[in-house]
Amino acid sequence: MKPLQNMSIVITGGGSGIGAGAAKHFADAGAKVTICGRRQEKIDQVKAAIGDAVQAVAADITKAEDRERLMAAAMEHGGKIDTLISNAGNMYRGPIETLDEDELLNIFHTNVVAGMMLTGLAAPHMEKQGGGAVIFIGSVHNRRAFPGASPYAATKGALEALTRVLAAELGPKNIRVNCVVPGAVFTEINQRAGLFDDKTAKARLDGMASMHALGRIGTEEEIAEAIEYLIRAEWTTGAIVDVDGGLGLGISQG
Repeated sequence: MKPLQNMSIVITGGGSGIGAGAAKHFADAGAKVTICGRRQEKIDQVKAAIGDAVQAVAADITKAEDRERLMAAAMEHGGKIDTLISNAGNMYRGPIETLDEDELLNIFHTNVVAGMMLTGLAAPHMEKQGGGAVIFIGSVHNRRAFPGASPYAATKGALEALTRVLAAELGPKNIRVNCVVPGAVFTEINQRAGLFDDKTAKARLDGMASMHALGRIGTEEEIAEAIEYLIRAEWTTGAIVDVDGGLGLGISQG
């Protein structure tokens, strides 16, 4: 398996949750990590907590100029681009009868289109050095049906389809494309969408513990470990890897 030492890894949505946890995991392993997020103070906090192995770039990945700037910063920081972890995402919920078309387009832009465009920018850099890895972050919303979450689930389903198609498309360039599907892990996605405050969001997740076969919610580190495997495993591509503590099994009380 490929060593992580001196890899150049780009992580979108690196200001909190899974993105911040992955940044720490890979920086601790000796990688050069470039994170981005819309909120300067959040990504600066992550960089300060981890150290100089992390480069923090304030960027809105729905904007072409920000995507270009992110790639340029990663090249400057790491000298190359080995891995793109497409983690940034937004939440939008509501009954199907009341959904707003502009909000739907916005969530697809952030959760799907931006990751596609970033992959297109990263691929030539990866090809030039002999290969690389793209990791999409999916969701257990495609394993369990949560009423009212159709917009978010649709975007995450799109990422699973993209994983397979892009794995086939980019395989001849030795660029591997895979997807991690987390279960319940504490992030700020619902808070950013204005659905819950931190306390309510954490209590809601903790209340889901019994829905997992292993009886608890997951951690950022456990998701980072799965991402690490997919970065390092040189004969794995097009894989959809569930890391959900058994939440997707649909366990019910008998």
